[in-house]
Amino acid sequence: MNQTGVRSVGWRRSARTRSGSVTRLQYVAVSAAAPLVVRWRALERAPVEAGRRQLATVELENAGSAAWRTRGPQEGIFLAYHWLDERGNPIVWDGERTPLEREVEPGETLRQEMRLRGPIPPGRYRLALDMVEEHRFWLSELGNASHEEEVDVLPRDATGARAFLPDGLEPPEEWLERVAALHAEGYAAVGGAIERPGGLLRRRPPAELAPYAPGGGRHPHFPHPLVCPSLLPPLEPNCEVGGLPAYTPDGDEPWMFDGRAVLRLR
Repeated sequence: MNQTGVRSVGWRRSARTRSGSVTRLQYVAVSAAAPLVVRWRALERAPVEAGRRQLATVELENAGSAAWRTRGPQEGIFLAYHWLDERGNPIVWDGERTPLEREVEPGETLRQEMRLRGPIPPGRYRLALDMVEEHRFWLSELGNASHEEEVDVLPRDATGARAFLPDGLEPPEEWLERVAALHAEGYAAVGGAIERPGGLLRRRPPAELAPYAPGGGRHPHFPHPLVCPSLLPPLEPNCEVGGLPAYTPDGDEPWMFDGRAVLRLR
């Protein structure tokens, strides 16, 4: 309670210990006269799919004594979010940033859209809306309450996926199953291994395809383009490798390479 008798109660995340103990949430008081105080009013969103971005609408009040403003691409205050598990442990801490549409003076209410991307894989999560003073602190670290709600994240809709393959190549059933599972898990771009038949009368495979030999498993940091990829709209192949269509991850859509998804070229 401050001298005016006004108190705002919020959540604050306790530090996680080296032993990996469960992160706990505890109440702390935030004075309404403090510089940065947020009161969340409303959140409107569509069902959340794993890995997919949507535009949600948020309404919040500046209950502090300082104006909010976004001063540049990576400077000032931004809308953001965290994805937590059922115990409050962070699964995705640094959610996508959305700049404020305008300066928000103390006492004003802002209603605007914000970017929200579902976590991977599908499942039950807790969504926590937050604001961040970029490169400095999260407002929840100052004792402000995050807007939190339980969310059942759905598998990503992959009905529009397209496989970019050479003419006449029919992918094996195992490749189709692995690719479909990865799309449903949340990945917009999926690629796998490439195998050419051997033999004396067969041409040696291009050297560019050497990194795509079958084997291994998932490689989230695969340093090469995805060859003969399966892509969700609006993604399209943007390069070639060994004369085959390929996709170099561009932007922030999630992608995955899996060496067990094998295409056998003729």
